[in-house]
Amino acid sequence: MIGKKISAFTLLAVMLIAVTGAPASAQAADAKQPSVENPHMHIWGTDNIGQCWTHFDRNETTSAVDGYGEKEFAQNQQVDVNFNCAMSESFKADMYLNPNGTIRIDVGIYVVSGDCSDTAECQELRISLMKGSTIVAQNEFATNTYEDNQIIWEIPVAENMTRWNKSFEEPQLQFEYSKPNPAGLGCGVLIDCSGAFRLYYSENQDGLNTEVLFPVINASDPIAVGGDDGPPSTGDSGLLPGFGLLAGVGSLAIGAVAASRFYREG
Repeated sequence: MIGKKISAFTLLAVMLIAVTGAPASAQAADAKQPSVENPHMHIWGTDNIGQCWTHFDRNETTSAVDGYGEKEFAQNQQVDVNFNCAMSESFKADMYLNPNGTIRIDVGIYVVSGDCSDTAECQELRISLMKGSTIVAQNEFATNTYEDNQIIWEIPVAENMTRWNKSFEEPQLQFEYSKPNPAGLGCGVLIDCSGAFRLYYSENQDGLNTEVLFPVINASDPIAVGGDDGPPSTGDSGLLPGFGLLAGVGSLAIGAVAASRFYREG
């Protein structure tokens, strides 16, 4: 009889460990994914900005070794760029932002170009924050030529920014810039008048900050409710997530104990 009791309670203990341990293992941290503890999106790319990608891990071994990507433009060629930096992999879960929070974008830029004129095409540095293929915020920034520019852009979270669905609404940044090439007396003879556009990546050696800080909150946080879409419901029972399963397991264990008692008394 003692052996049967021990077996029943052992079964209960094993099942409780299985229930409580499963969520912990399922929520194992992925450094490339956003979370409350990991809210910074980092920007990486090749040395010529032919490819630009992002993720939430500060470590990256395949990005340009110099810490930046630069596109060069020959003399008399328009300094013109238009490229996107998108997530290297899809979200594994929807990302929720605090509706009262602020998205902060820090970008390091170095540019060599001429000045705008009435006869030349001109586009100041324009940065767009995109949610999948949709632009949710856009701003233009004046830049100084022949020197580093530290861009800081703070965006209050709007209603359409509280939820970023996995697989098709991951964030990305678009960069646009177009100005004439440097010009002046001596160009091509005494002075190098070629143009350039440089984007500093995260973890560069020049001290420029390049990252995006998202005010990430847990999907189960009540503050997330009331945005464009609230977090998935855990049911109308009013119980904590997983409590129903835990109660079911407890019932099975109690049944096992009762069965052993019935057998003993019979």
